[in-house]
Amino acid sequence: MSKQWEELAQRSDGRYVEEDFEMAAYRLVAEQVLYYADLQSRKAFWIIKDYKREFEKVLDPLGLDIEINTLLNYICARPRHAKAGSATTNQTLLALVLRSIYDHAMQVGEMANDESEVACELVELEQKYQLATGRDLPGKMELNSLFRQLKRWGLVRIPSDSDVEDSEAESVILIRPAIVEVLGDTALQKLTRWSKGGDSDSEGGESVGVDSEGAEDETA
Repeated sequence: MSKQWEELAQRSDGRYVEEDFEMAAYRLVAEQVLYYADLQSRKAFWIIKDYKREFEKVLDPLGLDIEINTLLNYICARPRHAKAGSATTNQTLLALVLRSIYDHAMQVGEMANDESEVACELVELEQKYQLATGRDLPGKMELNSLFRQLKRWGLVRIPSDSDVEDSEAESVILIRPAIVEVLGDTALQKLTRWSKGGDSDSEGGESVGVDSEGAEDETA
């Protein structure tokens, strides 16, 4: 593989070195979504965008496809096979509810910023989570842990001081646009089944960074 990175570095006319290509591939696999808006991801974003065909060859043996959204400026690594790991039920349900909130905001044009992120107040999230799932939103410590995992999957972002007022920083979460890519079109159908009393644990699920199919309910 190092030979391939060496050849790409030579083709870049000095813009990149071998380590840049290695790191870009590693970050895409590890993080699943890379956003141009994130300064720490910007270099990897451009490398993969410019050399998409070469990175596709690298990730193909891993069962990953590369999707580039040039309108919203993110790159997503999508597993071709559903069984990529395991997500807990709470992780899955929170992701599905956030996807529902994001879709509604998109329909009415309620974007929080130019990066097409959607701001969701925790009070609103609590109400919609209970309505959609029939469950109470997890407590603060568990919820923060869930948010950290969803952040690693590129689905949410914790607001910074420049995003919201200091008084709102702990009461708002930003939902990121790649949630539509990571959670496909059947995600909302799955959430509807939950609201009607369906058993999510026994049905096929969307892949959420890792697979939500057969997720075990930690709270049961």
